[in-house]
Amino acid sequence: MSINKTPQGGTVLFRWFNQYSGILLKTPSKMLVFDPVDIKAKTLQNIDAVLISHEHYDHLDPFIVTEIQKENNCLVIADWASTRKLQNSIPKNKLIMTNQGDTHRIGEVTVKVEKANHHAGSPVTYAVTSEDKVKVYHTADSLPFPEMEKMASEKFDVVFCTVGVAPGSTPETGVEIARLLQPYIAVPYHANTQSQKDFATLLKKRLPKTACLIPEQNKIYQVAKRKDV
Repeated sequence: MSINKTPQGGTVLFRWFNQYSGILLKTPSKMLVFDPVDIKAKTLQNIDAVLISHEHYDHLDPFIVTEIQKENNCLVIADWASTRKLQNSIPKNKLIMTNQGDTHRIGEVTVKVEKANHHAGSPVTYAVTSEDKVKVYHTADSLPFPEMEKMASEKFDVVFCTVGVAPGSTPETGVEIARLLQPYIAVPYHANTQSQKDFATLLKKRLPKTACLIPEQNKIYQVAKRKDV
């Protein structure tokens, strides 16, 4: 399940491993895993940090997170509500409670914590910048929100867009996320196959300059830094 290859310069590798927002992201020096549920903890090796967006069952499994942390001795970065569920099983020096507006450094990788538009205790989303400035935005299962339009100035290379299997999310709301953020590549996830296809059709009509990458579960993808920056 881990990614054993090393990405080429100016690229990152990712793997989508469940129907929700479970993403394994590899930069040249670090391996991050987002919202690991429906996965065997021991299959995730060489993890540097686990990032949790919120406490719902399809994003946080405390047992799995605890096992990953124990196996890898890695950091766990989590929102307030998720931290409360993890604080008795993760060593204090390895558990970081985060809030919107925080920035974390994992070696030379930067993680900026952003707002989430989702009904949960204290949900967040994560904007990651790799060592060589590839920018990836993990939206968890957030719906669009107005501040995303200002975030477009970040010129994201990859944005994971929620398109289903979450309250209120549809291919249309996923395309709205892409419209606001204007990424180089939009990846529909938190979805079933049909909603991914519907997203791709809408995206082509409304945002022809944004590429669509429809991921297959557990397949490894390499994505490159956009050309216009």
